Amino acid sequence: MKIATFWWAGRRHVGRLSADGRDLKTLALGDRAHAVGALALVEAMAAGATGASFPKETGPALPVSAVKLDAPLPVPRRNIFCVGINYRAHASEFAASGFGNDQPDPQQAVPDHPVIFSKVPECVIAPEAPIRMPEGLSSSIDYEAELAVIIGKGGTSIPVSRAMDHVFGYTIINDVTARDLQRRHKQWLIGKSLDTFGPMGPWLVSRDEVDGADTRVRCWVNDELRQDASTRDLVFDIPTLISTLSAGITLHPGDIIATGTPSGVGIGFDPPKFLRRGDRVRIEIDGIGSLANPVH
Repeated sequence: MKIATFWWAGRRHVGRLSADGRDLKTLALGDRAHAVGALALVEAMAAGATGASFPKETGPALPVSAVKLDAPLPVPRRNIFCVGINYRAHASEFAASGFGNDQPDPQQAVPDHPVIFSKVPECVIAPEAPIRMPEGLSSSIDYEAELAVIIGKGGTSIPVSRAMDHVFGYTIINDVTARDLQRRHKQWLIGKSLDTFGPMGPWLVSRDEVDGADTRVRCWVNDELRQDASTRDLVFDIPTLISTLSAGITLHPGDIIATGTPSGVGIGFDPPKFLRRGDRVRIEIDGIGSLANPVH
């Protein structure tokens, strides 16, 4: 099941994508869908809306080409949980870049425990929406292709063995980062949370359609392939991340966990390849689709 949030006739809607990916059938989710997009469906399913009680399809099928896609969760319920340095090769490149303050030795860069930070919800933007360069604030803007996990069933103290039962599905996030602000402030929230620094999309894909433990993550800047890895290479897998977060934090339906980025980010090059106005960033994750955004 692929679920999109989109704009049609002046309102935000949520719909199910057809098997061929060409059409959307709107789901009857009322004003909640207009307010929060696909979070309305995640919440409804968490409350037991399955089978005969699953929201009904309404109206004619709409061509995807005729609607404006929004981020699947355009109004996240709270900050996005993000995981730092969660691919071994990226951990080494991050340490070698000099932006990793605590681990200057690339051989000692892989963390012993998940590194968790967050992005504010207001940074989320839709597919094709522009990533805006913060004039006068930063000139070191980087891209990070990431598989994002969407929590479908809340809970606390979730054991690893049951963690996947709490997953609704997946989407793509570009964890755009101002590297100079990341370094300056030590804590990463500011450098990760500037306006437009959270492209998300193109839709949510239910967990039965994607193997989050073994899927390919790629990122192009313009026509240059920069990142190419498998989630098999995650240092801490998805069940471990869910168990770690929920050990003392209650997770809720619609919570988002961005699982980390592979090697190949801009700071990994010598000299660094930061984003510039006129660039276009495109991320593809097998089983989900493609998320593209221009840089303005």
